[in-house]
Amino acid sequence: MEIEEVKTQKFIIKFFPEIMIKGTAARRQQINQLSNNLIKLLKRVNENIESKKFSDKIEIVCPIEYSVETRQILLQTPGVGVILEAVQYNKINTLDEIKVLVNDILGHTVKNKTFVVRAKRTGTHDFKSIEIEKTVGGYMLAHNDAKGINLKNPDIKINIELVHNQLNVVTLKHNGLGGFPIGSQGQILSLMSGGFDSTVASYLTMRRGIKTHFIFFNLGGVAHEIGVKQVASFLWNKFGSSHNVSFITVPFEDVVSEIFRSTAETYMGVTLKRLMLKASEKIANDMEIDALVTGESVAQVSSQTLRNLSLIDQATNKLILRPLSTMHKQDIMKIANDIGTRRFAETMPEYCGVISKNPVIHGSFKRMDVESRKFDYSVLDAAVAKAVRVKAYELVEDISDISQIESVSDISSGKYTIIDIRQGDDCIKTSCETLKIPFHKLKSEFKNLPQEKEYLLYCDKGILSQLHAQYLIDAENFTNIRVYRP
Repeated sequence: MEIEEVKTQKFIIKFFPEIMIKGTAARRQQINQLSNNLIKLLKRVNENIESKKFSDKIEIVCPIEYSVETRQILLQTPGVGVILEAVQYNKINTLDEIKVLVNDILGHTVKNKTFVVRAKRTGTHDFKSIEIEKTVGGYMLAHNDAKGINLKNPDIKINIELVHNQLNVVTLKHNGLGGFPIGSQGQILSLMSGGFDSTVASYLTMRRGIKTHFIFFNLGGVAHEIGVKQVASFLWNKFGSSHNVSFITVPFEDVVSEIFRSTAETYMGVTLKRLMLKASEKIANDMEIDALVTGESVAQVSSQTLRNLSLIDQATNKLILRPLSTMHKQDIMKIANDIGTRRFAETMPEYCGVISKNPVIHGSFKRMDVESRKFDYSVLDAAVAKAVRVKAYELVEDISDISQIESVSDISSGKYTIIDIRQGDDCIKTSCETLKIPFHKLKSEFKNLPQEKEYLLYCDKGILSQLHAQYLIDAENFTNIRVYRP
């Protein structure tokens, strides 16, 4: 009997458990949304990747050379509960064929371990699922140095699936991102500062299936704007690119100046947060978005006491989600590390001009009302009118456009020193002197370099190099820095 091994990689997607307990209509809608999201993402990898939707799973079959990219997308897509990788064989008809194939693939995994075989069968066969389990288990026990079979608590679980005459032998199992598929839970506008908290809060709403747009309030720093756009682009590309979202920049320098003119020092911090919510509400209304999300956590800073959060919330009628409200800082930082945003947050420049020397901890509602009446809200309206909106897929190009740092492509003169600021051991090779200083060490190490030289910062896409060059110029007053763009 001919046995055909398909030269492809098969992935079996199991849904996030909360999807499966929904009612029939809601469950169908969630599964359709996830299927559509995956098809859109995977077609960017290769047109030949196939997707088939079932009531309890989605099967993805891709050419073997695209398995790494496919796996990565599946691991980062909200709504995916578990990912099973399987070797697929066609034209399988007998128990003897099944037991030999399974043992050939997975026999080595049971050495010196207990195991159990679990089989699922679909179609018409001369045997039942339990007969597959007994036959395969007995064969593997006889042909390998296993400790034995343990039905309740095995070291290794062998999962196989027979669909008509197609055999799927599961080789690996991964936990997916969980949550709901993006697009199934509406839209939200995330107030982004680029630090640990706002990026993690945005990730959590994306994972929960909410289409997450970003809004940034520029208090006067080009480097900060570049950094926030960079991390927003990273989050969108990694977790949310199945849907197009917007990044809105609101110029807030004049708003800050008006706060200094009109507001008592102790209430400046709370006032700034209130005005950010008011501006966000106006923009959210234009975008037909019903809710806002912030990275605020109770008691983390003075503006985040329960009383002050209540004062801040009075500024808007929008629903405000605070997914980090009861989380500890170390837990937030762990999530940032896991999702890849920690390296951005740790080097994010800050340009917050409203830092009260003696911030109110337990603000007064009456006093807040008095302070809010002093503010000239035409300044806020003008800032909102000047807001600039770009699509997430345009952020890389937009970062290049707003950067004030000169780019250099021709280094044939040999007068430059190239600083490769990428993480890892790789270092660009050029005709010039080249140094390796990862971006997170740049602030502390650059000042020790000979300042009579001209330096060019280099990274893969030019975004990190622009950000850190701008920061060194703005914060440290260096004038001998540009960006290398080969």
